[in-house]
Amino acid sequence: MVSTPNTPRRESGPAPVLRDARILVVEARFYDHIADELLAGANAAIAAAGARAVTVTVPGALEIPGTMAILLEAAERAGEPYDAVVALGCVIRGETGHYDIVAGESARALMDLSVALRLPLGNGILTVETEAQALARARVAEMNKGGGAAEAALAILALKRAAEAGSVAGVEA
Repeated sequence: MVSTPNTPRRESGPAPVLRDARILVVEARFYDHIADELLAGANAAIAAAGARAVTVTVPGALEIPGTMAILLEAAERAGEPYDAVVALGCVIRGETGHYDIVAGESARALMDLSVALRLPLGNGILTVETEAQALARARVAEMNKGGGAAEAALAILALKRAAEAGSVAGVEA
């Protein structure tokens, strides 16, 4: 598939098989009907890889990064670390500047966490103008962004494991 500015690039290879992987999914339920679709897509992708998901629900997108940090640390202390994380939620632009704060700060905090911990992350927090845009992106039968976020985390986890094993080949452009 040729990628153009209006056509997202999609990998066509098989999903990695990661049967022993534990994936932490933190979902914001601010919009339940949108969250349902995002979670269904993420769960299907994780199941297809043979991985196990642990799902935790928080009120909104700003609560996702802090919750992840708390749960990642607790799991590490308990000797049951997570291998990757998936963030799911939706921020719809409203009449105030709150949208910009929630969208930007949640993304920044997720990236900080991922880089600092070298943790595979799938960011499935939708940032949209309208509910219709959110639904089109969330629905499994349409854009399936929840599934895409889980697939991204799984792909990076597979790459991380290959790198740790010393078997990373070149990356195709």
